[in-house]
Amino acid sequence: MKRFESRNDLALFGAPPAFAEPIHVGRPNMGNREEFLRYVNEIFDRRWLSNNGPLVQEFESRMADFLGVKHCVAMCNGTIALEIAIRALEMKGEVIMPSYTFIATAHALQWQEITPVFADIDPNTHNIDTDAVRRMITPRTTGIIGVHLWGRSAPIEALQAIADEYGLKLMFDAAHAFGCSHKGQMLGSFGECEVFSFHATKFFNTFEGGAVVTNNDDLARKMRLMKNFGFSGYDNVIYPGTNGKMTEIAAAMGLVNFDAIDEFVEVNRRNHILYSKRLNDIKGLSVIDYNDHEHNNYQYVVIEVLDSFPVERDEIVRALQAENVLARRYFWPGCHNMLPYRALYPHAGLMLPNTKIVADRVIVLPTGISLPDNAIDTVASVLRLLMSYE
Repeated sequence: MKRFESRNDLALFGAPPAFAEPIHVGRPNMGNREEFLRYVNEIFDRRWLSNNGPLVQEFESRMADFLGVKHCVAMCNGTIALEIAIRALEMKGEVIMPSYTFIATAHALQWQEITPVFADIDPNTHNIDTDAVRRMITPRTTGIIGVHLWGRSAPIEALQAIADEYGLKLMFDAAHAFGCSHKGQMLGSFGECEVFSFHATKFFNTFEGGAVVTNNDDLARKMRLMKNFGFSGYDNVIYPGTNGKMTEIAAAMGLVNFDAIDEFVEVNRRNHILYSKRLNDIKGLSVIDYNDHEHNNYQYVVIEVLDSFPVERDEIVRALQAENVLARRYFWPGCHNMLPYRALYPHAGLMLPNTKIVADRVIVLPTGISLPDNAIDTVASVLRLLMSYE
C-alpha cells in the first residue's frame, strides 16, 4: 500500500479544504429547541433539578414502553450504568468481553477489581465470537458482557446458551444499539440486563446520560438503590451506592429527542444508502450492511479497507481529514492494546487475530442530521482519487 506526504500528492493542488468547518463523526442530533425550552421553564418553575424528578420518571416510562421492557433505570452516563449493572449482578473474578469495543466496557470491570478477559470477534460481524468465549472460560469466570457493535446484535442465543451451561451472568453493552432489534424484538430485553449510552455522540442523546433496562424486578430495585447512594427514603441507607442519577435537564433533552427519533433514524438511513451507492463500486472498500428486516438506527457508517486498496487505512483517514471530513479509526488498536491492559496482558494479542484484522481496516464516516448535503459526494471523490493513486 502507498503512503502520501501532503494534499498535493493527491492532486488536490493546494486548494482550501472542501469544508471550512470540520465535519465530525458523532456530531449531536438535537430535537426541537422550543419544546426543550418549554421543559426548561418547567424545571425552573418546579425548582426540581435532580433526585428522580418528574421528567426523569417520564423519560424512564417512555424508554421502557419503547423497548418493551419492565424497567428502565436512567443514569448520569453509560459508564456509570455499566458499573452499577456489573456490581448489581455481583460479578467478580473474571468477566469475558470483546477487546474490539469502547474502552469504557473494560474500565467498568477493572475499576471494580474484576479482570476483563478479552475474547476474539467474528471478522464478518465484528461482534464477539462464541467459540472464542468458550476458550476463555476458567474457574474464575463469573460473567459475559456481549456488545451489540454498530447496533447489530451480538450472538444472543449462543451467548445465553454458554451462560446457562456454565452458570454465568450475561449482560449486554447496547451503547450502539438504541432503537435496534433482534429477530423483531427490540434490543434491551436480553440477558440479565442491557446498558445504553445517551452520550452526545450517540444518535439519540440526553446531553450526557445512560440507562440500564431489565425485566428483572429485584435487579431493577437494587440498581435504583445503588444509583442514589443506597437511600430508601429519608435518612435510611440500606445498600452501598454511588451517585448515578440522571438530571432533569438531561431527561428534558431525552424527551425532546424521543419526539424526533424517527427523523434521526430516517436521515441516518438515507445517508447510509447514499454512502453505499457512492462507494460500492470502489474496489478494495466495503461498507458494512444492516439487516433491513430489523429495526436499525444506522448510527455508524463503517467502511473496511481491504488489502487490495492501494492506500493504507491511516492514509485514507489523513486524506479525508485534510478536507475537514474528520473520519475516525474506531476501537483501534483494541482494548487489550491500550496501556493499562497491554501492561497486564502483554500477550493477549495472540488470542485475538481477528480483532487486529478488523481494528486495522475500519474507518467510521460522519453522518447525522447536520451532515452537509455534499459531504458524501466529497468523501466518495477523495476515495476514488486514492483508489487511482500510484
